[in-house]
Amino acid sequence: MSINSSEQADVYSRLSERDSALSENTPLLGNGLAQTRATGASFASSVFNLMNAIMGSGILGLAYAMASTGIVLFCILLVLVSSLAGYSIRLLLTLCDQTGINSYEELGEKALKKPGKVLVGLAIVIQNIGAMSSYLFILKSELPAAISSLLNAGNTGNAWYEDGRLLLIVITFCVVVPLAMLPKIGFLGYTSSLAFIFMLYFAVVVVVKKWSIPCPLPHNITTLSDFKKVSNQSDSECTPKLFILSIKSAYAIPTMAFSFLCHTAILPIYCELKRPTKTRMQNVANISIGLSFLLYFISALFGYLTFYSHVESELLRGYDVYLPRDVMVMTVRLAILLSVLLTVPLIHFPARKAVIVMLYGGRHFSWLTHIVSTLIILGVVLMLAIFVPDIRNVFGVVGSTMSSCLLFIFPGIFYLKISSQPIKSVDSILAILLVVFGLIMGVTSLTVIILSWVLSS
Repeated sequence: MSINSSEQADVYSRLSERDSALSENTPLLGNGLAQTRATGASFASSVFNLMNAIMGSGILGLAYAMASTGIVLFCILLVLVSSLAGYSIRLLLTLCDQTGINSYEELGEKALKKPGKVLVGLAIVIQNIGAMSSYLFILKSELPAAISSLLNAGNTGNAWYEDGRLLLIVITFCVVVPLAMLPKIGFLGYTSSLAFIFMLYFAVVVVVKKWSIPCPLPHNITTLSDFKKVSNQSDSECTPKLFILSIKSAYAIPTMAFSFLCHTAILPIYCELKRPTKTRMQNVANISIGLSFLLYFISALFGYLTFYSHVESELLRGYDVYLPRDVMVMTVRLAILLSVLLTVPLIHFPARKAVIVMLYGGRHFSWLTHIVSTLIILGVVLMLAIFVPDIRNVFGVVGSTMSSCLLFIFPGIFYLKISSQPIKSVDSILAILLVVFGLIMGVTSLTVIILSWVLSS
């Protein structure tokens, strides 16, 4: 059953008279017909919207993942994860056409009854809280350096704006909370193309600055200005590794899963697409994943070839030490911060919506519920961003649990439960492999991450 089937023409005609803006009174991932606009989103804007859902703080952590796995192993894993992400999207679109359901939660309910709906809702909430925490973590670590570099050359460490936690609290209550309180967030979609430009600029800066930092990295940063030879020396520390297996490698696949997760946005974008068909939406997904893969790989490769084994888990930190007053680094930091800042309210909306749907079902809009839910969710996110010491912990835990469920496990299980295809069909076999891969990846990565915490404590 296709979203744009003839049986639904009368529904579309009635909905064309309604306000198409997303609000608390319209299901977030519920019956997509309630969200379909009369005109529909263009193919290009749908690609930008999906890329905005895919790309985020993960681009800052993939260089660390490459340093933990080696170039060749990283490439293999990145191709594998991105390919499986594209295939799991195909399964969701197939189920959407077969059932007429275009809601991730409702697909869970169709497959596993009420527990399925609750599991999907919880996964969306936890995943989005993890994503928002990683974004605010970036603000906490990068905003003080950005302000200091703009205001003065000396860094005394005594100014109030150099306290990342204080700045994070101020920016959350002054910017994030007001935007998140809005019952309609349709206008935030206009930032999608701008966010893509910021990410593209980030990749360009990482490539360019690879030749501005010497290797081996100088112990005294004052020697950097006297360094005349273009990187790299023959020192073994400056030799890229092809394969690396260590405890740190356990963070690689979860970080990649975290970076390619866009499945909660797929079905709403499908509903809003002009002339929505499964093939057309699959093309949107393939182009979005392909462009994201390209930017991810370029930024990870050149970030790794700049710092090698000294790559920070949040890539921009490395440039603070060796290029503290560089104009390009300053501007790209501001671009990333602006992109992150405007994305947090956008990610908050589905988390709040999932909470309200799980707790209150179809209850009518209530400002009290709206405000309380917003403040509680943002409060949890703020606490995580303030007290989590390393962004790789967010990538590792959330990526190995919720991201693997939403990216691999749920689409495979839902397809096996709902689809009428025989178990020996190609799609059913691949769906089983998708579930098995997600389970093995999630359990193994989480176990190794917890073990590394125990050993390091």
